[in-house]
Amino acid sequence: MKNPYLVLLITAFISMSMFSQENTENKEASKNFNELKINMTNLIGFKWFDIGYERTINEESSFGVGVLTRIGSDRDDSDGLDEYRTFSITPYYRHFFSQKYAQGFFIEGFAMVHSGKHEIYSYNSITQNGSYSGNKYTDLAIGVSAGAKFVTKRGFIAEIYLGIGRDMLDQSDIEVVGRGGVALGYRL
Repeated sequence: MKNPYLVLLITAFISMSMFSQENTENKEASKNFNELKINMTNLIGFKWFDIGYERTINEESSFGVGVLTRIGSDRDDSDGLDEYRTFSITPYYRHFFSQKYAQGFFIEGFAMVHSGKHEIYSYNSITQNGSYSGNKYTDLAIGVSAGAKFVTKRGFIAEIYLGIGRDMLDQSDIEVVGRGGVALGYRL
């Protein structure tokens, strides 16, 4: 070789490039992402505002919390499913079974603190008046869900999941609660 400095420079550049790429990959693999999501199924189908926050722990697990509140009147029970629930907060832990970073098929364990009101309609035939009365409740459900999460290169999230839980405190007539839907969001 005519110029040993050129060979040394090229070798140093290639070595630094490889180290830099390796360092970037390790940094990406150890990064914890924050995700914000809204459950579109609950919004459109049941008139519930259901938002969620999730944080990745590592490439195969994450934890998060969902908050659900009813939109509109308590007596607007056109859904028929879990019609008495008016509010819930649901912390969860997910484990992913995919080669991709915190996405793909997952299984989730959750605890749901939910409240609502059991309403009874009473009609007086003499006065021909009706009225609603009911009891408020707060209960705790423990359950599992399964689903899949898909994330684009730019961070757009689409996920679908379905789960079931059992009430533990027997404060309401509801013994089983559901969790699920199609959520859209963004990974930050």
